[in-house]
Amino acid sequence: MTDRELLNMAFEAAENAYAPYSGLRVGAALECSDGSVFLGCNVENASFGDTICAERTAVVKAVSEGRRSFRRIAVAAASQEYCLPCGSSLQVLREFSEDMEILAAKKDGHYVSYRLSALLPRVSIKEEMDGMLRRSE
Repeated sequence: MTDRELLNMAFEAAENAYAPYSGLRVGAALECSDGSVFLGCNVENASFGDTICAERTAVVKAVSEGRRSFRRIAVAAASQEYCLPCGSSLQVLREFSEDMEILAAKKDGHYVSYRLSALLPRVSIKEEMDGMLRRSE
């Protein structure tokens, strides 16, 4: 699958977003190592902390279907800026992939590509916790 195909899927997923508060409809297309793709969109809530990002929606859908190995994710929105995952979404992605590719698009279709390690350079909380547990034994 090409970058453009994956990005188009993310833009299509954004159409299903529920974003009455921010107005920013975000879509994500998560490509698994086996080639399957799971789509997600943001779902906002009046209790803003209960909002779920498009990236996390796609991850939850993939995991619920037994996938845990991810190759890359495309994130897109009708925005003037590149649509990059938030810190919480990056941490969730890091739980399942050490250094997947992240494609971030903006309204005009232009996109940038980053490695997860460039956006979340420190080790994951899970690895830090594992290290603390080993030190306490």
